Amino acid sequence: MTTTDADNTESAGKVRLPRGAVRSGERALTPDLARGLMLLLIVVSNTAFHLWAARHGPSGWQPVDGSWADRAAQFVMITALDLRVYPLFAFLFGYGMMQLYLRQVEAGASERAAVGILRRRSLWLIVIGLSHATLLMAGDIVGYYGVLSLVLGWLFVRRGERALKWWIGIAAVQLVLFAAVPVVTALLRGELGSLGESGAEPGSEAYASGEENFLAALGTRLTTGLFVTFVGAPFALVGGGYLVFLLGFWAARRRVLEEPGLHLGLLRRTAVGGIAVGWLGGLPAALAHVGAMKVPDEAQSEEGALTILRDVTGNAAGIGYVAAVALFAHWWTHRGPGRPSGWGGTAVVAVSAVGKRSLSCYLAHSLMFSPLLAAWGLGLGEHLTSATMVLFAVGVWLVTVAGAYALERAGRRGPVETVLRRLAYRT
Repeated sequence: MTTTDADNTESAGKVRLPRGAVRSGERALTPDLARGLMLLLIVVSNTAFHLWAARHGPSGWQPVDGSWADRAAQFVMITALDLRVYPLFAFLFGYGMMQLYLRQVEAGASERAAVGILRRRSLWLIVIGLSHATLLMAGDIVGYYGVLSLVLGWLFVRRGERALKWWIGIAAVQLVLFAAVPVVTALLRGELGSLGESGAEPGSEAYASGEENFLAALGTRLTTGLFVTFVGAPFALVGGGYLVFLLGFWAARRRVLEEPGLHLGLLRRTAVGGIAVGWLGGLPAALAHVGAMKVPDEAQSEEGALTILRDVTGNAAGIGYVAAVALFAHWWTHRGPGRPSGWGGTAVVAVSAVGKRSLSCYLAHSLMFSPLLAAWGLGLGEHLTSATMVLFAVGVWLVTVAGAYALERAGRRGPVETVLRRLAYRT
């Protein structure tokens, strides 16, 4: 099919692509393994708003009560997980978008037809995300990234490396101006409490996990989901929140995750520097939360200086996590002959199977979480603490690992991925 033929066919409403979605033999280990581990981090990070009966602090997110084990869990999540996992998701999301585009173009599809797949995929992700938010979890990120991918795919996916580097720089400047400058100014003035407001409502209220009436909870979740999707995403475009997305585009053009052996220096620097910056940026908020550092309540609030600092540095941590997984994947695939895989090999295959079915597993988390933990369901979230909720979350993730591994052994895709591919590719 020529480019002209592809354009004419698309204009007639029937796109005939030279190839379909990615095949199993074309998949690289790193992106799938990173997505599988990402879902573990996401499900653990999302535990806080299910603790609807707990006493919350100025941020309205993490509880402030519990045993030493609960305080340790809260400290680790604030330092290493909260506002750090979603940049990891954004990078992998952008990386996957560029992979899809390049795969189609290299197979002979027109740029317009390839972008058309991305556009349809983004629109359906918005539908899936809003449905997920309304029915189960208001903090859904699928619809949020659906909006971002719709805009960024249209604007940037066809651009070359040079243009992407320029826009990465612009996004970084936006991020500094909108976030870092106010925090630094507040620190220099000694006015940490000047940026936020204390007394924020617990996150469980915005997500309606403590609401006993299902219909009332559904209305609250719909409102929150619409806000996150259609207000949060545009704000990210204005404030430089799309930086990690573009880094994913650029890295995919360089095949950094498919060929980590050619980029070991970059990956090592990114892993060490990114994780160090991310954890140091979250450390003040964690210390303040457990009472080891005294700061105004306003500084710990959702718009406070410590939260903004944690948010900005979370981008570095997310990319650092991806780089660390890429280094592990390179070591794993080049670990030398004669070394038995054993349980380690099975674990890598199983976690990668989750990554291949990340959307199905992500939604499955909510199917197990919400009905069991929310007040409108069995209400078990009332009786769990930060530490026991982490154990529950790990158990939920392990259930999806077992399910994904079974599908992998059977040679079957995830159910949601199957439907989404049919809708995006019109097959």
